[in-house]
Amino acid sequence: MRMGVLDVGSNTVRLMIAETDGAVPLPVHTAKRQLRLSAHVERGGHLPTKQVDRLVEAVKEAKEEGRRWGVAQPFAFATAIVRDAPNRDKVLARIAAEAGVPLHVLPGEVEAELTFLAARRWMGWRAGPLALLDIGGGSFEVAFGRSRLPDFAIALPLGANRLTRDFFRGQDPPSPDRTRLLRRHVRHQLRDVAARIRWEAPRTAVVTSRTFQQLGRLCGAAPGRSGPFTTRSMTRSDLGRAVEQLAALPAAERALLPGISLARAGQSLAGAIVAHTTMKLMGIDEVTICPWALREGVLLRCIEDGSSDWWDAYGVEAQESAVPSARPLVLRPLREAGATPESAPSASSSP
Repeated sequence: MRMGVLDVGSNTVRLMIAETDGAVPLPVHTAKRQLRLSAHVERGGHLPTKQVDRLVEAVKEAKEEGRRWGVAQPFAFATAIVRDAPNRDKVLARIAAEAGVPLHVLPGEVEAELTFLAARRWMGWRAGPLALLDIGGGSFEVAFGRSRLPDFAIALPLGANRLTRDFFRGQDPPSPDRTRLLRRHVRHQLRDVAARIRWEAPRTAVVTSRTFQQLGRLCGAAPGRSGPFTTRSMTRSDLGRAVEQLAALPAAERALLPGISLARAGQSLAGAIVAHTTMKLMGIDEVTICPWALREGVLLRCIEDGSSDWWDAYGVEAQESAVPSARPLVLRPLREAGATPESAPSASSSP
């Protein structure tokens, strides 16, 4: 059996097709279209009409690509770039009407929980109590748990692109004052979350996302061509040196560094500051870079539950759509929608 996941992110629209007959999703095909929506978003997060046009076309193409690989309707979701847009509902309605795809909007807590599931399955039970960090374009997810789903999951507005836009707009490279201001902002946002993670004392800290993968490569981790089963890690001391290196260079020169892509060079410094500040506040000396993340988490949840009923069961706010069978849904956290008993207290609970 084949399943597909369509991920609308801040930089790319990515389709993954996987065989799901076994206990793990085995990718057979991936396709992506780079839109760099985050580079065109207006102040306040509004998505311009021209970019929405491009997004609709990209989703159409991805759906047709999925059909050619035997997947009629992928699990399609959008992350913070769409979730936080003031014109989100109109964007979702257009995609549903013109592309015939029910694009779900995942709250950050759901992203964290599903990504945690993927990391847990990749790392195995030997990882013990597990802390997960995931830096996206618009948000930063943190989770901790001892079992299949996390005991604690939260999303913070500390995405690499969001912070670049808010703190470094018009400065390339940014001034030391702006860099210090950003680090202070990150410390303030992370204060309570970091205290919770320190209190939990995780045995293993795992990071996912392209931001962490590129930072890991910059810090000396093996390149992607070495394959997903190559162990990759990153130390806080190496990351600290990488922050200094990125801060001294404009985006065009950062793109020449190992691992840093041209599309993400502009936001790489903000991502590195979030990563380093987080590790320092949480007392984490080293992290393991996990190749599985949110897309794999969606498929794993379907495989392990034996159905995809859970996907639609979490809809709490069906948006109006011109295509009744393809209504976009806004999801709420798994534990609030009949998740397994292994899920834990509210992400907002204090340590």
